[in-house]
Order: sequence, then C-alpha cells, then structure tokens
Amino acid sequence: MRVLLFTGKGGVGKTTASAATAAAAAARGSKVLVLSTDPAHSLADALGVPLGGVPTEVDTGLYAMQVDAQAAFERTWRDVQSYLLGLLERAGVDALQAEELTVLPGAEEVLALLEVTRQVTTGPWDLVVVDCAPTGETLRLLALPEALSWYVERVFPAQRRALRAVRPLLSRVSGPAVPQEDVFDAVERLHRELLGVRAVLTDPQTSVRLVLTPEQVVVAEARRTLTSLALYGYRVDALVANRVFPPSDEPFLAGWAAAQAEQLDVVRADAGGLPVLVSPYRASEPVGLTALTELGQALYDDGDPAAPAAGTADLLTVARTADGFSLSLALPLARHEDLDLSRTGDELVVTVAGHRRVLALPSALRRCTVAGAVLADGRLVVRFEPDPALWMQR
Repeated sequence: MRVLLFTGKGGVGKTTASAATAAAAAARGSKVLVLSTDPAHSLADALGVPLGGVPTEVDTGLYAMQVDAQAAFERTWRDVQSYLLGLLERAGVDALQAEELTVLPGAEEVLALLEVTRQVTTGPWDLVVVDCAPTGETLRLLALPEALSWYVERVFPAQRRALRAVRPLLSRVSGPAVPQEDVFDAVERLHRELLGVRAVLTDPQTSVRLVLTPEQVVVAEARRTLTSLALYGYRVDALVANRVFPPSDEPFLAGWAAAQAEQLDVVRADAGGLPVLVSPYRASEPVGLTALTELGQALYDDGDPAAPAAGTADLLTVARTADGFSLSLALPLARHEDLDLSRTGDELVVTVAGHRRVLALPSALRRCTVAGAVLADGRLVVRFEPDPALWMQR
C-alpha cells in the first residue's frame, strides 16, 4: 500500500494539493482514502462534502475522513489523564483547570496518526493520502515516537520496578499520588502504538510531499523542513509549488511572476533531483470533486499520482571502510553552523537547527570510537574506528 503525507507552511494549499492528488488517483482506478490530521479540518470544505470520523464515499474509489482525535484520546490516554486529574485535584487545582492541564500538547495530531496507521494496516486501500498539520506541528509529532521510545525503553522500566516494590507502603501515605499498574500499561500501550506509527511512516512505500508557494519566506521554511524530515528518517519524494502566476503583460502580475520565477529557480536548485510539481494560479478556487480532479491531473501531467520517485537514496546507511566503519545520514541543505554531533554511550545524538535525533548505534559501532565527521553533498558521514579494548569482547 502506498502512503503519501502532505505538509507545508500554513496557508500554502496543502489540503487542496492532497485532495487533488487523491481525486486524480481515484480517477485512474485506485481505491483511495484521503484523511485530514490537521485540527483545522478544511478537507470537507475542499471536497464540498460533509465528513466525519469514518471513511465517507465521495465518488467511485474515493473516500475521505476527518479524524476524530477525541475518540482516539479516550481510547489511548484516558487512564493516564485520570491519574493526573487525581493528582491535580488533590493539590487543590480546580476541576476544569485540571482537565485542561492534563491534555497532552499536540495530542490531537499525535492520536490522529494512530488512526492513519489503523487505516493503513487494516483498510482496503491502494493509496492513503494524509493532509497533515502545518510543518512545525508535523515535525514535532513525527519526532515523538523515537523520543518516547528512548524514555520507555531506558527510564520507564526502572521506575516501574521501583514503584512496584514500594507501592504498598507509599499508597498508605500518598494515596492516589502513586500510579497504579493501569497507568503504566497505558503509557506502554501508547508507546507500542507510536512505534507502529513510525513503522508505517518510515516504510519504503511511504513518502512526504512538501507543498510551498514560491515566496522567499515560504521557500526558506521549506529548505529547513527538507533537512528536518531527512534527520528524522522520513522520505520526501516531490515538492509541490502551488499558486504560481503565469507570464503576463500586466505590470503588477508580471512583477509577481518574475519574483516567483526567481524563487522557483532556488527551489529547483535546492531540490537535489527531486521532482518539483508546479500548480498554476487558477481563475477560481478549486473546490469540489470535478475541480480537484482536474487540478490533480494537471499537476501530475496525467501520470500516476501515487508513483514513487525513482532512485531515492537511503537516508541512513552503515558501511565498512578500510579503517573501520562509516555511518552516513542524509541531511539535505544542512549547514555546518546549525549542526551539532555528540556520542553518549551507545547512542549518537545529531542536532540540526534545534531539531534533535538520538540514533541507537548498531552493535559493531558500539565497540568503536568516533574518529571524525564531515558534512558534504547533503550527507553527514561519521567515521568510526574499532576500540581495541572493546572489539575483542564478546
């Protein structure tokens, strides 16, 4: 099954691009689900049909839905929230304020991705198109599965064992301040579900399409997003340049067209061989199935909207070298001044412009020391040399 995620700066038209892609793919005979994880939920407005928390048939082969994040919240986080509510109310916090304080930041977007995974793994679809939240929120939630894994796998077991041993004594003193087993079970369940999310989103059949308008501020954010998506292990297979002015003899429009053409040159230079799909500014807003299908067919030049980009390089590779090993991580458009690299035990911590990823090193590299690193041609290459004191250990 093919999965396409559309994201971009707010207001660039990612909902329109995702809906048009889904409509064009359905017109070619695929069974397609397009769903929105964006709390703004403008997908129904774009398609011109009412949508809810279950797939609704829009046309033959085309289904759409707007994820009911509240229902997912009730299934996944309610046990933990109940525990936190008890703590806050015991501390004298007003019940209404406590309810607001126990909602996870970004919970709606995160739990919406659980629904994406459920549809991908159990649905009858050939293609699932996801209209994601704007890039900032999307990057935060895409980083969450690995971050939570680090906590659950390293810190959480020790805490759970310790509390299990002393709970009978502490419960007499602290009451509800001591979490019960169902709280730990809820966190572990969320952890397993988020690992399932990451498995789907990093699958070779999944890719991101980054939507932008050819304006300097938007293009600058798109550059940073390309780097961050690669850092977290997500493949971008195309960029969509939306609302592009055609050439004109009218001075005002001609000025806009010239400025956009300059930015498009920048985008194509930065894309590193990725397709840059161009969607012209239209005389009227593309709303409704007919207009969206026409837009999608024009965007993909009547080709297959679900076709993956050819020759996409592996984002992370490990190879043997004459002196040891090298770990190569794709970081397109990254700058030396924004990069920080450190080794902590069996992990390599890579930070780019405030975005951090903790990479668990494979067994061979754990027995090596970092010998150097270089950022060149859009990749960070870290050299490892065997540590004689560790290499011979079994």
